[in-house]
Amino acid sequence: MRVIAGKARRLNLKTIEGLETRPTTDRLKETLFNMIQNEVIGANFLDLFSGSGAIGIEALSRGAKNAWFVENNKKCTECIRENLRFTKLADDAVVMECDVLTALNRLEGKVDSFDIIFMDPPYSHEHEKTVLSHLISKSYVTEDTLIIVEAELHTEFDYLADMGYEIVKNKEYKTNKHVFIKKIR
Repeated sequence: MRVIAGKARRLNLKTIEGLETRPTTDRLKETLFNMIQNEVIGANFLDLFSGSGAIGIEALSRGAKNAWFVENNKKCTECIRENLRFTKLADDAVVMECDVLTALNRLEGKVDSFDIIFMDPPYSHEHEKTVLSHLISKSYVTEDTLIIVEAELHTEFDYLADMGYEIVKNKEYKTNKHVFIKKIR
């Protein structure tokens, strides 16, 4: 796994061994960032369920102003910190070692708003639904905040309108998809 573009282009990133994480492939990461390249520059970026930190690091490399990484697994947070040091992007990053819902509450009042929130939760547990239900009431999520969820291909998002969200884009791959979500104005 590597950084695709930007300041840290071509640098290889470490991942933790085992099945605890499911890194986004370079091909999917490249497709994702090609779709959001204009929104990334100068963005406040939040990477939930960060794993190795590859998505947030890619955002920083491509010009995000800062990135917040939220990961509950100690091995993963050590890996994120190591990857940030290696890519020389640590000065613009905050790593939060806690569960996502705790982090969402702690972020209240610390950040005016996030421009992009990315989450790649464990599949088949409906974590994305739980997180989205918490995000809707947070002051740092505005109508301009782009929320991107990486999910299994068959994951349903039919509840979004009832929560106050809309799907603005949906990109499907062989086994998974990226769903681009915003608050309804």
